[in-house]
Amino acid sequence: MRNKLLSFARIFVGALFIFSGLIKANDPLGFGYKLQEYFEVFHMDFLNGIATGIAIFLCSLEIILGALLLLGFWSKKVAWGLLVLIIFFTLLTFISAAFKVVTSCGCFGDAIPLTPWQSFGKDLILLVLIVYIFVKKDFIQPLTNHALAQKNIAITITIVSLVFGLYTYNFLPIIDFLPYKVGAHIPSLMVIPPGEKPDEFEIMYHLKNKKTQEEKDMSDKVYLKTEIWRDNNWEIVGEPSKRLVKKGFEPKIKDLIITDASGTDYTKEIIENPYYNFVFVAYSLKDANQNVIGNLNALALNATQQFNIRSVLLTSNSAQDAEAFIKKNNLFSEVFYADAVPLKSMVRANPGVMLLKNGVVINKWHFHNVPTFDQLSKKYFSK
Repeated sequence: MRNKLLSFARIFVGALFIFSGLIKANDPLGFGYKLQEYFEVFHMDFLNGIATGIAIFLCSLEIILGALLLLGFWSKKVAWGLLVLIIFFTLLTFISAAFKVVTSCGCFGDAIPLTPWQSFGKDLILLVLIVYIFVKKDFIQPLTNHALAQKNIAITITIVSLVFGLYTYNFLPIIDFLPYKVGAHIPSLMVIPPGEKPDEFEIMYHLKNKKTQEEKDMSDKVYLKTEIWRDNNWEIVGEPSKRLVKKGFEPKIKDLIITDASGTDYTKEIIENPYYNFVFVAYSLKDANQNVIGNLNALALNATQQFNIRSVLLTSNSAQDAEAFIKKNNLFSEVFYADAVPLKSMVRANPGVMLLKNGVVINKWHFHNVPTFDQLSKKYFSK
């Protein structure tokens, strides 16, 4: 019975660690963004520059520890590693949940979004199982006792996990779990479908009695029903606030607003363009790969001259920074502005390229593997 329980704990924990590591390693840049949120909470902004590197390391560590646990290699060291890691994660998710500092832990990336309390619950279960594994670590039998074989297998797992994270970082996620994935119709993901209800809110008033100095909070419905507004002794103090009563349907894309430098909304015009159009995404112009800008500029120029294809650059930088960038790089594309959050979700690259048509994401590329104009022309524009 004890052996069965230990085997179950090993299989469950090992498989979950490998799954969690692979899911995050599929999108290390996204996991890096999540780490930056934690760094800001704990005033460790100086780590932002190496967030992606830390993300790849943590993903690889999860995969390696999970695999070694399943294989039974170096059980004492692996048990210690798992225990330290899960204690750290449990404390982190508790702080996130209790103090509401990070709304999603990113444990399984964007594939399986978890609330902070769900993440904390998951980590508590893992903590119990890992403590049991730690106590019974001497009873774990390795798949092979051959020292060289163990070493070679561990090295292979380490190399594969690191290469996987580096590959997805340089050439986009293998599986895209974001709303802007290839084939997605962006306009339909920005609206609430017929039959679905939006979030239900109520307006809250803070009231104060002029005579008694009594204070109380009251919803707009109760305010009207009790007709307290007829009593001149009660007055509303401060601005009314909104309180969520019932969670409704939430569009997958709810924060995309594209404007020009003067603030005019161009969202609908750009994403619903019925023809092919290039969208170059560079949420941070300062950090954008400068060696690629010239190639993208030439691509945009050729596409416009030969096929009248529109190209736009989306950035979260200020209009002044964008103007300086345009002059420096002799930019051909039109420039528009959007918040960094949706831009980071569009393409996990800076810059990245999206090819849109009639609101549909036809394809997208990391700046490392953007096709040539001839390749694009042959595949899309000349048909």
